[in-house]
Amino acid sequence: MSLFLNKKCPVRVSADEAGSIISQSSNPEYGYIRVVQEKPVDKDGFVKFREVSALIQGTIEDLQKLDLKAGDELEGKIVVKESLVPFNMGNPQRDLKVAGTTGIPCTLDGEPIYRKTVYTSAANAEDSYIEHDNIEELRAAYNLSQSSKASIEEDFNL
Repeated sequence: MSLFLNKKCPVRVSADEAGSIISQSSNPEYGYIRVVQEKPVDKDGFVKFREVSALIQGTIEDLQKLDLKAGDELEGKIVVKESLVPFNMGNPQRDLKVAGTTGIPCTLDGEPIYRKTVYTSAANAEDSYIEHDNIEELRAAYNLSQSSKASIEEDFNL
């Protein structure tokens, strides 16, 4: 539970580079609207704001009926859901929780953790996290990337 539950952080409708808010899915009858929210995240009393996003999906026709504009504020919030069960059985790789830019999935007892963000109007909805335990694997990858970076800098006298 966050120390900042009472902080009002509105969910806003986001537009693409062309200014459109509705994006078409691979099936032309369906689409989605991207929404974003700046959320305070606290870890051991240290606060940091980060932007989270989610998709509101539906038929193009129904999404148009919402009559939303870029920047509109919506009631509700975006919550993070983590699970040991894939959210999409047809494409489980899609929602893997990956550690930074390492490309390494976060795991618990060797099982991959799946992560998804969803928009909800439920006032009592909360983020649900699963703490990963493959810390040594991730540290080794980080250390390897740092030593590779130092080697490149030395080679080019950076």
